Amino acid sequence: MRNVLWLFSFTLLMGCSEETRQIKTYPTEQFYQNIHIGGGAFSPDESRILFGSNESGMMNAFSVDLLSGEQTQLTHSTEESYYAQSYFPADERFIVVADKGGNENEQIFMVTPDGQEKLLTPHPDTKSTFLGWTGDEQSMLFLSNMRDPRFMDVYKMPIESMEDDIPASELIYQNDEGFLVRAISPDERYTVLIQVISNADSKMYLHDNHTGETTDISEHEGNAYYDPQFFSLDNTQLYFATDEGSDFIHLSKINLETLEVDKVFEPNWDVSYAYQSKAGKYQVIGINEDSKTVVKVVDQASGEAVELPEIPGSSIQSVEISDSENLARLIVSTSATPSNMYVYQFDTGELKQLTHTLNPAIDAQDMVEGKVVRYPSFDGLEIPAIYFQPHQASKSNPVPALIWAHGGPGEQSFLAYNSLFQSLLNQGYAVLAVNNRGSNGYGKAFHHLDDQNHGDKDLKDHIAGKEFLASTGVIDMDKVGIMGPSYGGFIVMSALTTHPDEFAVGINMFGVMNWLRTLKSMPPFWEAAQKKAFYDEIGNPYTQDSVRLYNISPLFHANLVTKPLMVFQGARDRRVPQVESDEIVAAVKEAGVPVEYVVFEDEGHGFRKKKNLIEGNSRILEFLDRYLKGETDESSEEPQ
Repeated sequence: MRNVLWLFSFTLLMGCSEETRQIKTYPTEQFYQNIHIGGGAFSPDESRILFGSNESGMMNAFSVDLLSGEQTQLTHSTEESYYAQSYFPADERFIVVADKGGNENEQIFMVTPDGQEKLLTPHPDTKSTFLGWTGDEQSMLFLSNMRDPRFMDVYKMPIESMEDDIPASELIYQNDEGFLVRAISPDERYTVLIQVISNADSKMYLHDNHTGETTDISEHEGNAYYDPQFFSLDNTQLYFATDEGSDFIHLSKINLETLEVDKVFEPNWDVSYAYQSKAGKYQVIGINEDSKTVVKVVDQASGEAVELPEIPGSSIQSVEISDSENLARLIVSTSATPSNMYVYQFDTGELKQLTHTLNPAIDAQDMVEGKVVRYPSFDGLEIPAIYFQPHQASKSNPVPALIWAHGGPGEQSFLAYNSLFQSLLNQGYAVLAVNNRGSNGYGKAFHHLDDQNHGDKDLKDHIAGKEFLASTGVIDMDKVGIMGPSYGGFIVMSALTTHPDEFAVGINMFGVMNWLRTLKSMPPFWEAAQKKAFYDEIGNPYTQDSVRLYNISPLFHANLVTKPLMVFQGARDRRVPQVESDEIVAAVKEAGVPVEYVVFEDEGHGFRKKKNLIEGNSRILEFLDRYLKGETDESSEEPQ
């Protein structure tokens, strides 16, 4: 089923070589002079593409001319990240969304070609999400919790009203049941809703906006996941992703009149997303294949796969097809270089690179490609991971290493570019990014193996990664640390409290330290889904689960930490509030253990601004050089 690269073969391929290559080392800031891009929507005349870029220091909207390749910065925010969404259907006005300092209360803005911004959703302390344009292209569809902070309703805002002082919007679906809104038919008659039953089970409903009737269209036995993707152009078929009757997520369609279901595409991996081009010529399917995205484009008339261009050393991560169906925007990446955008012409096969995101001061040959590996955990379960080995590593020159614990629970590390990883690799640190039991992408059985068992078996999967590192023969096993963000920060602190001798250092990035408090203080807009799923997977703090939640919370065992610790926190974090980090830092300091604490006042859950990323990464390297690599003078003043 999977292309397994066994541990012993990987060791033979990489661990036994004494060949090393001299590389240039770069200051941390050089890796953040690389450019991060995202999105990519065609203008109505298909002469330009709108996209997001952090070239200015934070995310702003840019456009690129497809003929000349010239880029133009369209928004100039210096305080908040602006995420480009879409051009208007008939002109070059465009939509961006932004929140305030990471508070996750996104608002929707209209921006004119000359840079004039207008807030379309002037509702303080609410969250709005851009859904797209109506089928007749006369109105914008969006979600908002302005009526009830717990639930996201569906609204329609006519384009003609957007120039008014206060744009008018019409409530077209009132979400009193706390469903998740997932799709709206082109004729606006149907809204598809998801009800979260548990973290493993859900129901899918079809709401008729004309009659008000809501119908369960997902009757099933056992647990099943549903994720509606798109309607057929004639509004008679709904395409949806589901794992009903399977370990992996496949693409199916349901006839809305007969409710007959047919499978459309079933790989041996999860289908991540699917959509069809505007006139229905092409269907695009993204597949999560062993920690990388593989894109399949199908010509719906012939049923044949469309051959996409080969880009040496790279893989296509996403495809956006223009309204004329003549052009495709491609996002292309590797794990060693940041993503770039290309435009591809279907009829001629012409391919043109539109962005060049790698800092020209960095030699691409000095970067490191990751490799998917597998190793047995403590109980024999096979654990997938991504291994990055620095060029300097050899048997005669063993290097220190970091185990990376991803966020979640239930997220996944991908074969994708990571500036922090490449900076660490450049300075001679190996990285093993673990996809522990409970991670996405490896089937629902694997995904649910950590339910109600967090900080135990999932942590042991990370610890077992040390055996893999040892098998390479190029790691100094006295110098292995652990680091991770959010849920990964919890894993870090679980390791330092329950297995204090396993890792030499820990770096906790805004990790959960007190599950009882965190689970009781979720943002109100999580009511519809995240709260139920979290309670089912992790535990309900209002029940007997509270005993176990107390026992796994690192804050209550901070006196057991013996190894140097670094903690990062955003002051505006709504998911893991700053008090979580404040308390663990104070408790570990009281135990007499070295702690370095970095708080960014202008960040939330996850850091976005280049200046903060540069500072944070520099501090990480200083910390690791001091406490892991051991190159800093220990007699110097302890960091605070």
